[in-house]
Amino acid sequence: MKIALAGNPNSGKTTLFNAITGHIEHVGNWAGVTVAKKEGDLKPELNPTASPLRIIDLPGAYSLSPFTSEESITSQFVQQEQPDVIINIVDATSLNRSLFFTTQLLELGIPVVVALNKSDLLSKKDITIKVDLLADRLHCPVVETVSLDHTGLAELIEQAIRHSDQRQSAPFQGVSIDQITNKPLAEKNDRARFRFVDRLVEQVEKRAISSRQQTRQDAIDRIVANRFLGIPIFALVIYLVFSISQSWLGPWLADTFVGWIDQVYELVDSLIGSDVTPFLRSLMLDGIIGGVGAVVGFLPLIMVLFFLLALLEDSGYMARVAVVMDRYFKKVGLSGKSIIPMIIGTGCAIPGIMATRTIKNERQRRTTAMLTPFMPCGAKLPIIALFAGVFFEDAAWVGTTMYFAGIAIIILGALIVQRITREAPGRSFFLMELPEYRWPSLKRAFMSMMARAKAFIVKAATIILLCNAAIQLMQTFNWQLQLVEEGMQHTSILATIASPFAIVFIPLGFGVWQLSAAALTGFIAKENVIGTLAVVYGISNFIDTEEFVLISGAADVAAVMGLTSVSALAYLMFNLFTPPCFAAIGAMNAEMESAKWLWAGIGFQLGMGYSVAYVVYQVGSLITQGHLGTGWLAGLIVVLGFLGLLIGLMLRPTKHQLGLKEAA
Repeated sequence: MKIALAGNPNSGKTTLFNAITGHIEHVGNWAGVTVAKKEGDLKPELNPTASPLRIIDLPGAYSLSPFTSEESITSQFVQQEQPDVIINIVDATSLNRSLFFTTQLLELGIPVVVALNKSDLLSKKDITIKVDLLADRLHCPVVETVSLDHTGLAELIEQAIRHSDQRQSAPFQGVSIDQITNKPLAEKNDRARFRFVDRLVEQVEKRAISSRQQTRQDAIDRIVANRFLGIPIFALVIYLVFSISQSWLGPWLADTFVGWIDQVYELVDSLIGSDVTPFLRSLMLDGIIGGVGAVVGFLPLIMVLFFLLALLEDSGYMARVAVVMDRYFKKVGLSGKSIIPMIIGTGCAIPGIMATRTIKNERQRRTTAMLTPFMPCGAKLPIIALFAGVFFEDAAWVGTTMYFAGIAIIILGALIVQRITREAPGRSFFLMELPEYRWPSLKRAFMSMMARAKAFIVKAATIILLCNAAIQLMQTFNWQLQLVEEGMQHTSILATIASPFAIVFIPLGFGVWQLSAAALTGFIAKENVIGTLAVVYGISNFIDTEEFVLISGAADVAAVMGLTSVSALAYLMFNLFTPPCFAAIGAMNAEMESAKWLWAGIGFQLGMGYSVAYVVYQVGSLITQGHLGTGWLAGLIVVLGFLGLLIGLMLRPTKHQLGLKEAA
């Protein structure tokens, strides 16, 4: 038996899905979080039948006439897959908006049960709903629910099962002629449907109207969503988030965590014993334990950051960030909807890129998919944490600067794409429901943090482990499969592969094969950068096993890596702003639906990352040392070539102009 969950965005649909299945899907107090259907089995304690019940969480939709690709998923599923019953999640505090979609679902001939969700907020808003009358008018069961505390969920499932074998061929039979004409509602236009919903709401809802001109929520929005104060407030919020995660609470938690890693290292060392060959010992301890441990050692910082971001999302603040950024994004050919994938991308670029399907305009959707990876994601946080700790004394400004540098690159990139495509800006309207501010749930934030931490650990135990083992093998052997002698590491397989790339990186300040190898493995998974650095430089030289690298005083580590603070910043920005991992590139390909756009996007990301790192290193060297860095001329030629290509594309004649020339 299949039960589909359908409803408007931000109606609590995914929260209800998690509550009845036990899954931990990402939930946000704003629209656009769910962009693909998710499936799970109903919890046994809620299932009174002997057979399994499959629950399908569909993307939020306002209508069965799709305007965006995620609405198409919902429309196609309910009309083609024919679920046994549809649970329509309706926001009890916003019947006028929600019931339009409900009337469309009722006409499909599939049993519908309405979940009147967020019913706990009715008393707070002085709203009264006649539930029985609403059920009578809609000719379907209506159950009051609160997804957050599981109120009404057992009754909801019971009603869904009871009505699963029914088919409502005439859902509005019995509605009086003065409310609706004798024509089937499906034949009437949307205006008539809205009139019906308005009349229905007038009958079933009693809402107290406040005489106050401005509510507390309005007063807060006048500050945080202000066109002048919004961005400084956002910068302050992000700075506090990084201060707590990287300078205050995160390092304190990491001290204990790293102690556990040391114990694992010592345990494996004792189990291996002295009979194992030096190669196997090095592979196990330095390649696997050391490399993976270097990445996992940053987990406490990442978990704190994810926890704080989840609190911000749940509070309703992130929706205000989208509103603030809308006016700036419009000027470069995007819309406020583009900020939603980018904020989601701070957790992981893949769901962020997938969230671009909420954007109707094809050029804006492809541009957003191309630019979203410039936002530092969770996989890049260990790199930020490492370099902030080693070279900048855990300064919170490093992480904050990376986020706003990403935003700046996104705005610049959007402007360039707009000029290349020559699409007229036109008038666009950004409509977004602003959720109410609420005290964020510590439980939901904790569960979100644990889900992301689990994904991080799984990646460390699979992709990163295998990659580090391969790096250790390539560093240990030469092409004749002979062990590399001490002092001859430059003859290893890894060194010979990475050395040609190191030449290209000389103008960026990190032209050595070790750093090049780490940057290259980052294209598989960005966390690999840290693991590879730990392997190629040796764990004992790279990480203080008592205090880790999360504290300052890392001059020895900096010396081993051969980087100054300027070149370290350039290396950090190169890894953050070049193409993302292969999985994210795959997501770009799926959402862009164009090989031309995909390769253009990858080329733009490579060129932008190289150019940013070049400017940071060369300008930084000029400021700190009084002269440009090594290889500045060669790097300048590469950067100018990239800029020349972009300018040439922006100035090329359009098909219309070419047609005029031929006619002349």
